Amino acid sequence: MQDIRNYYELLGVKRDASADDIKQSFRRLARKYHPDLNPGDKAAEDKFKDVSEAYEVLSDRSKRSQYDKFAGFWRKKSTKATPSQPRERADDDDFSDDFNTFIDRLLGRKKASSNGNDDNRSSNSDTQTDRNFRTTERRNPRGSAEADRPQDRNTFAEAQPLLRPKNLEAELTLPIEKAYLGGRERITIQEDGRSLEVDMPPGMISGQKIRLRGQGIAGGDLYLKINVAPHQFFRLEGIDVYCQLPITPAEAVLGGFVEVPTLDGLVKISLPPSITSGQKLRLAGKGFPGEDSQRGDQLLEIQIVVPKNVLPAERELYQKLRDIESFNPRLDFTLS
Repeated sequence: MQDIRNYYELLGVKRDASADDIKQSFRRLARKYHPDLNPGDKAAEDKFKDVSEAYEVLSDRSKRSQYDKFAGFWRKKSTKATPSQPRERADDDDFSDDFNTFIDRLLGRKKASSNGNDDNRSSNSDTQTDRNFRTTERRNPRGSAEADRPQDRNTFAEAQPLLRPKNLEAELTLPIEKAYLGGRERITIQEDGRSLEVDMPPGMISGQKIRLRGQGIAGGDLYLKINVAPHQFFRLEGIDVYCQLPITPAEAVLGGFVEVPTLDGLVKISLPPSITSGQKLRLAGKGFPGEDSQRGDQLLEIQIVVPKNVLPAERELYQKLRDIESFNPRLDFTLS
């Protein structure tokens, strides 16, 4: 049987895992094996590349389906085929490639040229702490089509032999969700019009800089500064996430369960009774991942919101409450 990489096993999920399960497992493994957290560890770097490739396939419904069919075909062929059996059906000929060729076709990766570089998963970029990111350069001259090709850090320098190496700086603004999850992002170099795809790690924060080695002018480096864009609900401070939580007067008095948005989706929390505006609640472990793989927290600031439009039945109940309530927040408002 062919040596087929088990992407489900690499990510530690079952074959019927949901998209969310796959995403959560990849995020955990990416933080564990990322070169930034394992400097000089070649095994961890290779593992990071493997889980990234597995996630790229399994996170895409179409690619995952083709991968499952390919793996199932070769498992079936290995366990059931005998010399006396007839040749497999012609419609299985699409799976006659070896596994690496199949994955290269599936991910749109082209075979390396005669320079002998067969590893299209290799990386040529790093951060200021020398961590690696996979980049794919696309050149788009006027009217020409884009084409992916593996990068050599000296390729651009060889194309411009008369230029001196020059470092470049660029900024990349990410929505908070993308900064949290990581993933592939495209940037355009204004100086020469090149377009690069960078595999961003999860948990990027504003002010963080990434060095893309050899992607400047004539072999210089490109320094990419990360900015996290403002969000409608969330505000990032360090690795903690702040969020204002509006509640009704009735919820403030009685307490109870309410749904709260987090970076991982909606979660249900229990409000204590008699909660006040400005009071803060903490959701442990719902912030950004830190350097030690521990996540920050999400802080909820309570806002009691009064309705602008009240139905007649509601107004009647408010009036009855007002007639019988004993609470007077202005009791101490006296002139000295």
